Amino acid sequence: MRVVWELYAAFFRIGLMTFGGGYAMLPMLQSEIVEKRGWATEEEVLNYFAVGQCTPGIIAVNTATFVGYKQKRIIGGVLATLGVITPSIIIILVIAGILDRYAENVWVAHAFAGVRVAVCALVLSSIIKLWKSGVKNTAGILLFLAAFVLVAFVELSSVWIVIGAIALGILLQIRQNKRSGKQEEKEGDSSI
Repeated sequence: MRVVWELYAAFFRIGLMTFGGGYAMLPMLQSEIVEKRGWATEEEVLNYFAVGQCTPGIIAVNTATFVGYKQKRIIGGVLATLGVITPSIIIILVIAGILDRYAENVWVAHAFAGVRVAVCALVLSSIIKLWKSGVKNTAGILLFLAAFVLVAFVELSSVWIVIGAIALGILLQIRQNKRSGKQEEKEGDSSI
């Protein structure tokens, strides 16, 4: 039962510190889930995040649900999800009343500009750390570059990019398996 409440607490902290949307949660996910708790590997977090991005709903909530479910099935998924959304609910309720009065305030605008810059730095830091487990070879680099171009310049939906990456990943693995089989046959022939 202790792990269930640890799930809630960990995702509460992640939800509390995630400013700027789902991508901003990557550094916290990496710290809380991979490094501190060992509940998932970096590769698993990338997989959860990818699935969370292409399923309906908020990436942070979907990812919390996946990690929680992996740990303690339904109760883990529910409590991790509640943990990640509770801070947002509290903060939104508090800020909603205040923000209307101060939305045009120059200091508030500068504060939000600062938060946006910090979020960019956090996301870039996560990308650099996760690159090692997500991009492992030349094919991975090419797939990354293609996906980046499609997202950044073609503005193709991330769902289609993830689906395309899944298909290409499978095709590349099939190709690699065929090459490995031919290599084994050649090695087998030479040893006879």
